[in-house]
Order: sequence, then C-alpha cells, then structure tokens
Amino acid sequence: MSGVAEADFLLDQRGTGRELGAWVVGAVFGREGRTAGFALSDGTVHLAATADHAGEWRRLEAHEGAALSLAPDYAEGLLSGGDDGKLLRIAPDGTTETVADFGTMKWVDHVTTHASGLRAAAVGKNVHLLDGKGAKLKVFGPHPSTVGGIAIDAKGKRVFASHYNGVSSWFVAAKEDKPRVLEWKGSHHAVAVAPDGQAVVTAMQENALHGWRLTDSQHMRMSGYPAKTQSIAFTAKGRWLASSGADSVVLWPFFGGGPMGKAPTEIAGGDQVICTRVACHPQHEVVVAGFADGLVLMAEIGSGKVVPIAAPGRGSVSALSWNAAGTHLAFGTETGFAALLDLAKR
Repeated sequence: MSGVAEADFLLDQRGTGRELGAWVVGAVFGREGRTAGFALSDGTVHLAATADHAGEWRRLEAHEGAALSLAPDYAEGLLSGGDDGKLLRIAPDGTTETVADFGTMKWVDHVTTHASGLRAAAVGKNVHLLDGKGAKLKVFGPHPSTVGGIAIDAKGKRVFASHYNGVSSWFVAAKEDKPRVLEWKGSHHAVAVAPDGQAVVTAMQENALHGWRLTDSQHMRMSGYPAKTQSIAFTAKGRWLASSGADSVVLWPFFGGGPMGKAPTEIAGGDQVICTRVACHPQHEVVVAGFADGLVLMAEIGSGKVVPIAAPGRGSVSALSWNAAGTHLAFGTETGFAALLDLAKR
C-alpha cells in the first residue's frame, strides 16, 4: 500500500470527508451524540448525523459574516458564535434560533457550556453567562483585554477567562462578582482546567504554556516550543496535558509532582511538521492530533503506539474533537476539508 492510502485507511474505511469550501473554525459533537457540526469562516454551519456519516450533510446559513466559535450546547444541539454578534442554538434537526444578539461590531469569539445548563460567551472584554433558557445571568468583566479563551470547571462552579497578563477565575454563584486574578506577564489565549479543578493552564502568545496550581497559586512554566501553541487539552483523568506547537504531541505530566521539574513526553513526531490541534479521548489515555500538513493521527500515551487517521495534503488541521462517548471523531482544515469518522469497536 502506498503511504497515502495507508494513512487514509481509517478515513476511507470508517469515515466520510467533504470539501466544504471555507476554513473550518470548529468541529464538535452535540452532547446527545446524534450530530456533528462544522462551523466555517463563511458563516455556514454543516450538520452530519453520527449514525450515517456518509448520508447527506445539512448546510445552514447561520451567520452573516464568519462563524468564530462552536461548542456543544448544555443538553443537545450546538451553540455557535459569529462576527455578526449573534449566539445561535442549532438543534440536532437543524432548526436554528438566536439565543443572544450582542449587536453589530461585537464578535462572539469563544463559546462554552456545562451540562448543568450554563452557557458562557466571550464578547470583547466580557464573558456573558446565560442559562439554558437563554436568560442572562451575569456579565463577568471587563477584563484587561479582549478575552483570549474561556473554560468552565468540571463541576460548573467556576468560569476561567484568559486575557493579557493572566487569567481571571469567577465563581458562578458568588453574591459579589469579584474575580480571583492569576497573574503572569504576557498575552494568554487557549485555556484548560484540570478535570479535578486543581490547576489551570493557558497557551501564550510566546511559544510557551503557563499554569497555576489553584490550591496555592504556584506557577508552572512549560516552555521550549518551536511554534505558538494553539491547542491544549487534559486527558480524561487529568494525568497529562496534551499540547500543539511542536513537531510532535507534547505531553506534560500532571502527576508525581509534575509538571515542574519534569520533562515532557513527546509522541507521534519526527516529520518536522508542526502539530496544530490536539483532542484527548474522553475515557482513555489516547490523544488525537492534527498537523499543519493535514495529517491526523491517534496515539496511545502509555505505549506511544501511533495509528494514522487521515493522510497529509488537505490543509492545516484547524478543528478537532471527539464525541462524549469516544466513538466518533470530527476534524476540519483551513482549506475547508471536513471529516467525520466512526471509530467504535466492531
């Protein structure tokens, strides 16, 4: 078998790929597991049924302008944010409703939700909190700069917003909204909270990550990347933090006193091509990675075993995620290629 055919084996055998015609900004699954959604820079959102990935994908004219963010809604369906100032809910059947309209010139840069019914949207320097019915609960901010990333902890009790010179941690149920500010000089973007709620990590404008232990505000510095890290994710039990930004998947140990004083583990590298996206399996210590040349692969952290999913050649991987059950995978690229794979054991 040629290398490309071999590398595309899983995509060919277990998935469907489509050319959607615009940069894929987000690729996520609804929590209910029935649908995968792809949000594009041309404002469209495309829906595929997980049960029939080869069937028709529905194209929705969602935003006037570009879609900027996509997340699973708290129960079912998806939430998408656009540069038209709209936060939209897209039901599994494709019906769309406006949850919030922040007005023109307001970009809904980041969206995240929690199964408890919490929805958070970052618009400029503020984070807007809404409930499951769309009612506005609170506005956290203004932060020192445009919010670079948002995350909700596993219990749905705290919202983290990254920004210039650090991260602000807000308690959802606080009587008085006053953030705990975790400081570190520089510009902070992607943010991830450890599953046990003990640490928060950001990807910085410099080629580095920065973390804080929340029990005592102890700093964690993780540097040495050849490129900027755009994607970070904790493994299911929080033992490892996977990150992009090198020509391999860089994994920092968050056990045995790590990551401080511990060298990271690197897997699935060697081709001198930068990893652009990582997504950790929801149950196992397995990570999927996308690269700047379009390669997508799956790696088992314990053994270092690597399985190719899709061959290079379709543009830099810009979106990547697992469904909640860990049976399906979705990814998209900057050139508009999108794919949905069923990796369930047969």
